[in-house]
Amino acid sequence: MVMHVSTVAFEGIEARTVDVQVQIAPGNVAFTIVGLPDKAVAESRERVRSALIASGLALPAKRITVNLAPADLPKEGSHYDLPIALGVMAAIGALPGDALAGFTVLGELALDGSITSVAGVLPAAIAANARAHGLICPAACGAEAAWASSEIDILAPRSLIQLANHFKGTQVMARPEPAIMPASGSMPDLRDIKGQESAKRTLEIAAAGAHGLLMSGSPGAGKSMLAQRLPSILPPLTPRELLEVSMIQSIAGLIEEGALSSRRPFRAPHHSASMAALVGGGMNARPGEISLAHNGVLFLDELPEFQPQVLDSLRQPLETGEILIARANHRVTYPARFQLVAAMNPCRCGHGTEPGYVCRRQPNERCIAQYQARLSGPFLDRIDLAIEVPAVTATDLLLPPPKEGSAEVVARVSQARERQAKRYAAYNLDGITTNAACPAALLDEVAQPDSDGLSLIREAAETMRLSARGFHRVMKVARTLADLDGEDRVRRIHLAEALSYRAHTDRRPAAA
Repeated sequence: MVMHVSTVAFEGIEARTVDVQVQIAPGNVAFTIVGLPDKAVAESRERVRSALIASGLALPAKRITVNLAPADLPKEGSHYDLPIALGVMAAIGALPGDALAGFTVLGELALDGSITSVAGVLPAAIAANARAHGLICPAACGAEAAWASSEIDILAPRSLIQLANHFKGTQVMARPEPAIMPASGSMPDLRDIKGQESAKRTLEIAAAGAHGLLMSGSPGAGKSMLAQRLPSILPPLTPRELLEVSMIQSIAGLIEEGALSSRRPFRAPHHSASMAALVGGGMNARPGEISLAHNGVLFLDELPEFQPQVLDSLRQPLETGEILIARANHRVTYPARFQLVAAMNPCRCGHGTEPGYVCRRQPNERCIAQYQARLSGPFLDRIDLAIEVPAVTATDLLLPPPKEGSAEVVARVSQARERQAKRYAAYNLDGITTNAACPAALLDEVAQPDSDGLSLIREAAETMRLSARGFHRVMKVARTLADLDGEDRVRRIHLAEALSYRAHTDRRPAAA
């Protein structure tokens, strides 16, 4: 007789159904797992054997065959331990034969029979709920699984013995409750920054429309401080965004104790990060930094120090909001709608634009041009806002803290975001809630300028030689400026300010 236990295999954030088939038959004593398992799955037979012995059960001296169907789907990870063990227990009569029907099972076993946490519980719970299944998962992941639905039946045992007692009726397990991770300390506040009023204004615009931002300035000007305070002026995650972010974090194994975080992600990889670390990939096609920054911020400090090929790999995700990772045995798509914020020095020494400074290596213009040539034109064309951050003077540092902080700015940003969400909801655009993600075909309707603005943008497009992408991004920024002012129509003043942020992108000196 063959026992069936349902589990899942992950393709990106999607959970595909896998049928674990266990057969115990006479023959040579063996424990075989087939169905394209990886090393972690193949080793599960030893963990299952030890866990069953620790739970007071002995494997019969027969041939045990475990098939993971469909057989042509690669199986990866340690979460197959628990479904294999439960299938064996059902086959030897330690569990009722029909006890596992209607449940999706995943979990890793320790040698003492305890069930330890695994990655991907939230996507698995959502997939199980869609199939009208319950879920059996580790106790440490129960709170995470509870977010899938309030109606799904969840069993979160700590050990095999506890689960067996539950099915026998000698012990009843309570359904876990969803949990939110408590805020750990306060976030950095804009009130900490003295001076830099124009940079704060640009940061507010970037937050209001989820626009990409590039800050250039000498060392110590406050570029990193500004970027680190961007999360403090972003509105909280919506329920849908929270679910999307948490599913990616669940696949990456970043959810601690099953508690989800309501804060927007802020990822700041080092400039030595590889392409696979940034966009995702590796042996198991794991999500990269751009996917972990989905619905949040990706901060790239010392931008020209990144490998040029790594930066150019961001060009497609910046446009589409997702990343497709294609490998010989994988083809996985991860969400990647992130807000890019970058900081850089004007040249390698960092002082090439300061008045009176003379570079010892070569003329200032050539030093600046060679350093900034590491950034490709198509990559820079995808950044909406580019500003120069001047050095802060001692006079600014001696001033008292500014009266306006993050609390006042986030109120304006939230109002602008609400206007955008209502606007795009009327067009039934799935997943589009900000101006930065607005399709170009829709700009003629949502960002139509007045007559004065129309003449200005026509002249500026020819003078600045804007590409089609650059033109659309100017219109998106102008739409955000109008939303911050509470205006339904884009006016000339909004376009003029949007063009000023675009002009900095085109001021790179030519290489000598």
